[in-house]
Amino acid sequence: MQEENNPNIQPENKKGIRNYFDDQIISSQISPVAAAFIGLVGAFFLYQIIGGLLTIIIFGFDIKDAPVNSMRLMTMAGQILFILLPALLFSKVFYNNVTAIIRIRIPGWKEILLFILGIVILTPLLQSYLYIQNHFIELWAKNSSFINSIKELLDSVNELLEHAYGDLISANSVYEGIFVVIVVALVPAICEEFMFRGFIQRSFEFKLKPFRAALVTALFFGIYHFNPYGIIPLVLLGLYFGFAAYISNSIVIPVILHFLNNFAAVILYFALGDEDLIKSAPKGEVDIQSSIITFFGLLVLFGGVISLIIKYYSRAENR
Repeated sequence: MQEENNPNIQPENKKGIRNYFDDQIISSQISPVAAAFIGLVGAFFLYQIIGGLLTIIIFGFDIKDAPVNSMRLMTMAGQILFILLPALLFSKVFYNNVTAIIRIRIPGWKEILLFILGIVILTPLLQSYLYIQNHFIELWAKNSSFINSIKELLDSVNELLEHAYGDLISANSVYEGIFVVIVVALVPAICEEFMFRGFIQRSFEFKLKPFRAALVTALFFGIYHFNPYGIIPLVLLGLYFGFAAYISNSIVIPVILHFLNNFAAVILYFALGDEDLIKSAPKGEVDIQSSIITFFGLLVLFGGVISLIIKYYSRAENR
């Protein structure tokens, strides 16, 4: 496939619903992989580096004393300006077709419900995994000074992240709670999915098999969130979002799933007021046997949902 002189490119092995945008010509101005990495570097540099510098310039180095609502506004503005807008701009500049690249399609309600069932199972599944992972991290740290030193470093980073996140999602009124949901759940769901499952994964799909494209995107999605203990669950969550985006050919579904995942964390925090809900670092003793049983039980259920989703779209293709 040529990569210069405005070549027309099509993703691999698309049928039916996944063929939704194939009547639209997608023109690549540069290599799709290069475009994907420009999106990755751009999102990280603009949001994490430029956004961080602007935050320091406005609020100073002692971020803890900054007004929490001002920080929320900065977070929301950063997501829109440095993630959502670049995703749309890159899609237009590199492919000249925002709708097809981002996969703007309204899915049916049956599709949405199937994927919601999946996220309802996946969320506690990943939490069970975290319990198991952290149990073994504690064991290894007790038996190795080297691992313990790494754990202490990661703990300090994790503590800073948890403190910042805890301030963002704390609310003292219904109106503040609604604002928190918008900042922490709604805006990130739209902005991050448009960039990662929209522009970046779609770009990778022109050169890689769908699973590999979703996996590579999910790996960068996990790294982007800079959560040392939660990176594997974040990658797996991103992989599910990527699967949803590809098989449904709709960005709407991963946006909904991303929103529900974040929304559930916020609501549980509001209801229980338990800081452990936002922690991913090792903490105390856990019933490892129960965690393992729960993990494998939920894994079987989740596999069943994935099978149902695949069958649903297979039937849709054959109609």
